[in-house]
Amino acid sequence: MTTKTWLLWIAVAVAAWPALAKADAARRADTEPVTVFAAASLHDALSEIGNVYRAMGHEVRFSFAASSTLARQIEAGAPAGIFASASSSWMDYLQARTLIDSASRVSPIGNALVLISPGDSSAGPIQIDDRAPLDLLLGAAGRLAMGDPAHVPAGMYAKQALQSLGWWRAMQSRAAFANDVRGVLALVERGEAPLGIVYATDAAISDRIQVLATFPPTTHDPIRYSFALVTGQSNSDAAALIAFMTSPPALDIFHRHGFGAP
Repeated sequence: MTTKTWLLWIAVAVAAWPALAKADAARRADTEPVTVFAAASLHDALSEIGNVYRAMGHEVRFSFAASSTLARQIEAGAPAGIFASASSSWMDYLQARTLIDSASRVSPIGNALVLISPGDSSAGPIQIDDRAPLDLLLGAAGRLAMGDPAHVPAGMYAKQALQSLGWWRAMQSRAAFANDVRGVLALVERGEAPLGIVYATDAAISDRIQVLATFPPTTHDPIRYSFALVTGQSNSDAAALIAFMTSPPALDIFHRHGFGAP
C-alpha cells in the first residue's frame, strides 16, 4: 500500500471518528442500567421503587446527594439518565442550560418542613409562630441544624420559613449548615444540635428524633419535587423508568413514605 493510500485511509478514519464515538456512546447507553441522580430526601422511597422495578426485570442505579450537587455534576457531564430534584430551582438551572428534556419534566410529589429535636430531649411540641421559643430550646450554646441555604433545597425552604417568622436574623449566627438534609438529620440524631429543620419524610424514618412542629406551608415556597430526563444521556429505558416513577404503584410508595401531592 502506498503512502498516499495510507494517508487517505487515515483521513477517512479521522472524519468518521465523531460519528463512531457517538454511536458507541448510544450503544453503551442502551446496554447499561439507567442512572438516576436523586435528592437525598428521596433515598428510602426511591430505593424501594428501584427494588420493585428490578423485580420487573429492569436494571436501575441511584446516586443520592443534595440537588445542587447533582445538578452541577450533570452540568459537568456526569452520566445521569434522570434527574430527580427536591426543588424546582435546580431543575430550572439545568433547563436554562438545555441539559434536561423540558417536555419530560414532571412534579409528582411534595413534602412538608418540620422542626425536630433529639429523641431524648425534654422539649415538647410547640406552636410555630413568631413567638416560638427557638432561642430557649437552643440554650446558651446550642446550634440549629439546617441545610446550607446557599445551595441545599431544604435549607432554602428553612431560611424562607425563618425569615417569614422573623427568626432568621437571630438564628443565622447559630445555624449549623449541612450539605444535605440527611446530614441535618444525623446532627440531631447524635445530639450535636438540639434543634434541626428537615423534611417531614426524613423525620419519619428516624426513631432517634422527635418532631416538635410542622412549619405552616405559607411560610415557605411549596416543596415540589421535579423529575426529568437528562439531555443526551437518556434513552428508551430512561423514558420507561421515569414513567414508572410517576405511575400509581410508585406514587403509592412515595405516599407511604410520607410524600404528599405537589
